Amino acid sequence: MTLLIDTDILLDIALQRTTFYESSAEVVDLIENKDLTGFVAWHTLSNFYYIAASGSGKEKAQEFIHELLDFVNVAKTGTDSAKKALRLNVPDFEDALQISAVLACNADFIITRNFKHYKNSPIKALTPEAFLRKHYKL
Repeated sequence: MTLLIDTDILLDIALQRTTFYESSAEVVDLIENKDLTGFVAWHTLSNFYYIAASGSGKEKAQEFIHELLDFVNVAKTGTDSAKKALRLNVPDFEDALQISAVLACNADFIITRNFKHYKNSPIKALTPEAFLRKHYKL
């Protein structure tokens, strides 16, 4: 099974957001342990870095990304994917870019806490908790 991980999930882990850390880390651990295949969108890395660096410092943000890229792939997108994002019926362009990325990597789900933003997505979005309950019976 292949997942696209949204920026908020990575921030949950890096910033150890108490309410969300455990389930987000569990999904990413499944990817790291090769039980699942994981992708991020190219722009997720810059969004993550911008927010995480201001919260925990540049070095920690860079280290997190470096370690993440040892087991998570970046979805191969380009001009056509960006044009596709512009045509999607999604109010937030960043979310449209995520949808284009999920289509580019053929993922089964988008893992995000902002699942309501993806109601028009052709690929279903799930919270980490919902994904784990549905597919790992936790």
